Amino acid sequence: MEITSELNQYIENHSQSEDKILQELSRETHLKMLHPRMLSGKLQGKILESFSRMLQSQNILELGTYTGYSAICLAKGLSEKGKLITVEIDEEVLSIAKKYFKKSGLEDKIEIQVGDAIQIVKNIEQTFDLVFIDADKAQYSEYYNQILPKVRKGGYIIVDNVLWSGKILQKDIKSNDYFTKGILQFNSEVQKDKRVDNYILPIRDGMMIIRKL
Repeated sequence: MEITSELNQYIENHSQSEDKILQELSRETHLKMLHPRMLSGKLQGKILESFSRMLQSQNILELGTYTGYSAICLAKGLSEKGKLITVEIDEEVLSIAKKYFKKSGLEDKIEIQVGDAIQIVKNIEQTFDLVFIDADKAQYSEYYNQILPKVRKGGYIIVDNVLWSGKILQKDIKSNDYFTKGILQFNSEVQKDKRVDNYILPIRDGMMIIRKL
């Protein structure tokens, strides 16, 4: 079944509303940012929050903060003493994120690390209940292989944009289309990985849901 704009609006209307802080953040992102579609948005945000709550998460890792929408959703589901580490390479976008982390009352639960995610993850020595990956698509496989050993048994990795606007179905991919190639490589590797089970949730641009066995 095709999800038309009318059907999507029905889904939105019959899903719990965004809180006011997330509504404000979404508006500001659309007003000030060049690529506001990078924002997770209402439905994806609720899925992230739900996973965080169901896992009673103590430790969450996020690669790709952007303006902070997904980080807030993930942090809302943290246990009382839980912590979210969110990694962003572009320091300029973090001014909006920091503002809304404070507004949401979750500032103390969120630790921002600025820099290349590959290098930062190498230096993290802790185990995570949940990881959300929404960073450089060309490096998805490298992120995954570095992160999986740091995820507890029964923990989850959620990866955004795995359908990549349908480009993953193209037969002729340009040699310099590193993002599409990276996503295809990642999707294939996960499907063959006996250490996990997985499925793709067709929300927005596709979310790969991975559970460590």
